[in-house]
Amino acid sequence: MKPAAIYARVSSDRQKRERTIKSQTAALIERTRREGYTIPQEWIFEDEGYSGAVLVRPGLEQLRDLAVEGQIQAVWVYSPDRLSRKYAYQVLLLEEFARHGVDVLFIRSPKADTPEEQLLLQFQGMIAEYERAQIAERTRRGKRHRARAGSINVLSGAPYGYRYVRKSETSDAYYQVLEKEAEVVRKVYCLYTQDDLSINAIARWLNEHDIATRTGAGRWCRSTVWAMLRNPAYKGTACFGKTETAERQRITRPLRQRGGYSPRSSANRERPREDWIEIPVPALIDEASFALAEEKLEHNKRHSPRRTVEPTLLQGMLVCKRCGYAYYRTSTRTSKRKIYYYRCLGSDDYRYPNGRVCDSRPVRQDHLDDVVWQHVIRLLEDPGLIQGEIDRRIQANHEAVPTKRHKAALRKEHARFHKKINRLLNAYQEDLLSLEELRKRMPELRKREQTIQSELHSLESANVDQQTYLQLADNIELFLSRLRTVASVLSVTEQQKILRLLVREILVDHDTIVIRHSIPGMNSKLPLGPSGGTKLPGYLLRSGSHRAALRRSFCPGCHNPTLHHASLKITADQFKYPLVSDLAGHP
Repeated sequence: MKPAAIYARVSSDRQKRERTIKSQTAALIERTRREGYTIPQEWIFEDEGYSGAVLVRPGLEQLRDLAVEGQIQAVWVYSPDRLSRKYAYQVLLLEEFARHGVDVLFIRSPKADTPEEQLLLQFQGMIAEYERAQIAERTRRGKRHRARAGSINVLSGAPYGYRYVRKSETSDAYYQVLEKEAEVVRKVYCLYTQDDLSINAIARWLNEHDIATRTGAGRWCRSTVWAMLRNPAYKGTACFGKTETAERQRITRPLRQRGGYSPRSSANRERPREDWIEIPVPALIDEASFALAEEKLEHNKRHSPRRTVEPTLLQGMLVCKRCGYAYYRTSTRTSKRKIYYYRCLGSDDYRYPNGRVCDSRPVRQDHLDDVVWQHVIRLLEDPGLIQGEIDRRIQANHEAVPTKRHKAALRKEHARFHKKINRLLNAYQEDLLSLEELRKRMPELRKREQTIQSELHSLESANVDQQTYLQLADNIELFLSRLRTVASVLSVTEQQKILRLLVREILVDHDTIVIRHSIPGMNSKLPLGPSGGTKLPGYLLRSGSHRAALRRSFCPGCHNPTLHHASLKITADQFKYPLVSDLAGHP
């Protein structure tokens, strides 16, 4: 009996689920027994869900190691394309096995002993590679064509809240709303947009109320809720082509835990929004709620606390005017207290291969926070300014709402499709149309009518009630007087909410800051100093400070003669800068 190994592979997840790899293995075992080979169980290698266009596969790696050790005489594979879909890889593997005296035998291909048989095997490899590229391109173009035609088939599965109904002889595939799950989706959007809960808090809320997931087995996690809030299908427009395949940029921790192997050598990344193809589906929420959630996601991406133990007023709003990088908070400790700074990301040497890209100096947090907050309080003391901004936003809201002409066009189109449906029914009643033709034409008209009706409903729901704005405008002076009274006792989190209503971002320069307001034409330029003063003095951790002696006296690791000699030595800086007698107590 000659020792041999078996190798089988399937690439798609559908083949993996249908266990087609077992049929390959069974055929190989039967053939090897007929040919007189012995196959130990540990020498049956299977790669499920791995593409034939890559070489890094766990089963193939073990097989190649076994061939190098010289323990096998032959390798049995179902067909050349199971070994690899690329001709170059096929040649590489065949030559490698031949160098170690291992024959590669295929059930669906003759043994390549003669030059003619070797040429035939090479042709099979090239045809398999061509076939793979052709199938991928045809599939891509076919899916895009069906997506542009509004076919739901290209989306296959349905998100939470829907059930995917497959195409039948009487109707196309469509999404069926599961009302129980749809209520959960609406509740998630309500918790996020109205109750101001975080994504993590929403996941905890769902688990605490024992709301079942799609499978009913797992628990709600943050990524699931995040994906739900970003899915445009819930507003009535499912999208095809949202992501594209790209080369894998890094090896993630789960990959390292699996030994560095991945079923795919690529990763997905999001494509530009204009490349998405929209397909109408039944809406679960109105467009206004989805737009509000999208806006809040973008806002939270920028202003997220990111595990900040002690929140700061200007967190996520500071931008360096010189290099465009954001400012982050850092700190140092003296003998008496801890001092916080805002520091530009571009000024850190360790972040960039060639050193820092910006010469901006760190800024004391307490002074900068005070300058900006006092400026915001002065803005709020002007009732006319706030009243004008409210009026401007009301007017902008009116202009943003779809016009009556657009609504009238939708109503007209809805009536037209309704008439078409009635005509088909009348034609069927008068025996002018067969039942098969009615079944074929009716679902598309019904689907289009429902889409227009849901769009009309979304437009009606998107109109914001003006009474809320008017009520705030009537009581604006009372509101500002209360705000001035409690401004000094507000917490940092409450100050953040007020600040972010008025300020979009803050540009920090060496000696000045520019505050860009949410109110158009209201940008302010202020001197960078305590309480609106001039320059700030040098501080600890302040690289490039204007007082070198002050900076050097607290610089860890700097050469300081007074720490190494019994008597004082005159340093080079003492002739240029005065002595600092009590630095810890000096500002």
